[in-house]
Amino acid sequence: MMSTESLAAADDNIVRWFDDEFGGSVISLHRQTRWRPVWFATVEKDGQQQEMVVRGDRTDMPLIYPLEHEMNFQRVLGDHGIPVATVRGWIDELPAYVMDKVPGEEHFGQLGGAVASDADRNAAVDDYLSILARIHKLPIEPFGDAGIRRADDPSQAGLIGLARYEEHYRALKDHHDPFLEFFLGWLRRNPVDSKGREAPIVWDSGQFHHAGGKIVAVLDLELGHIGDPMMDLAAWRMRDTVVGYGDMNTLYARYEELSGEPIDIDAIRWHHIAFTLANQLAYSSALKNPTQSSDLMTNLQWCNETNLFATEALADELGVELPTVEVPAQRVSEAEPAHLHLVRALRNMTTDDRFVQHELRTLFRLSRHLQRRDEIGDAVAEADLDDLEPLLGTRPDTWREGEAKLEQFVLDDEGRNDVQILEVLHRRNLRAHMLLGPAGSAMTHHHEIQRF
Repeated sequence: MMSTESLAAADDNIVRWFDDEFGGSVISLHRQTRWRPVWFATVEKDGQQQEMVVRGDRTDMPLIYPLEHEMNFQRVLGDHGIPVATVRGWIDELPAYVMDKVPGEEHFGQLGGAVASDADRNAAVDDYLSILARIHKLPIEPFGDAGIRRADDPSQAGLIGLARYEEHYRALKDHHDPFLEFFLGWLRRNPVDSKGREAPIVWDSGQFHHAGGKIVAVLDLELGHIGDPMMDLAAWRMRDTVVGYGDMNTLYARYEELSGEPIDIDAIRWHHIAFTLANQLAYSSALKNPTQSSDLMTNLQWCNETNLFATEALADELGVELPTVEVPAQRVSEAEPAHLHLVRALRNMTTDDRFVQHELRTLFRLSRHLQRRDEIGDAVAEADLDDLEPLLGTRPDTWREGEAKLEQFVLDDEGRNDVQILEVLHRRNLRAHMLLGPAGSAMTHHHEIQRF
């Protein structure tokens, strides 16, 4: 969360920008309560009121591509007739860019908002597929002229996005992450063949506002670049678990009709595995060293959920059946009364300040996570260490030693024990997921992803 002083300074800069650069007066301004700084402004200009959005930089991790890169990608899409929010300008002091606010619904009712009929949902998804097909046919040169990232060689178009994630991860890494090292190693040993495909892509696909069965605007374009269009068909498989776009095989067949190009299912499978790593690559450091502004529990839930998607996806690729684990017996500790008291207090604490209420909610989720760690955390750590003995030939004494030795084993292994390592990592992922909150809570619910 930004400090009161920094929020006030941001508000002042936004008001000043609309007055000096846009020629309008801010009537109302409020910040969205979420992990990324976004403001909504009502601005009066020439006697008319306009609804605007100010989109800022992330605060607990560097953007994979710079914020200005995101703005330019969105602007070029709009210049070529793709429905996006119109970009109005750039605020140096924040930094942030300004765009029109678009109407419509974000999802189909599963995550709040109006519930869309099946007909409207199907029509909106079909419209979105047609937009993706149009994006993939756009000329590349205007994007390159705008500074949009592109591989030096088209054969690498499917790899530069993941390479940027890995650059970010390695630049910040000061801890062990055997999970990522294993998966990055597997992807390097089994590279994708993108067959020379190269196009503008949104990558973090499936994000849009819709109304009446039509897409109002494609949104959240921070990962847009010039890559393999199959990446757009792969990435939204994860988001489908909470949004629900329809049967993916049917959608792929429809994309073939709309684009006139065959899909490459082998590439889609590879890109799906790669994209399941995106959260852990982005937040690996932030989970170990959270900043004051981190929404730690959101980041932790995202990572634990998509890490499970990763081990499940690779198991499908290797044709192996994954193990399960038992939930450890809950212990009673001396800290139990304090945890119960803290959870109760945060659950019942309310305020009229939307921002403070959001912070209370995140702290409530954190308190339940810590309560669960007190109940089963030691047993989980012991089970993780027990798992390492057959693989390493010795049982590490502490979780920190276990992380270091498992990572080194993964780095030295070079694919000789992929299945055994995958099984160990999956059991660790299952146990980590248990620690997010009480058994049966929304935080510990694992969503089923559509199988290939």
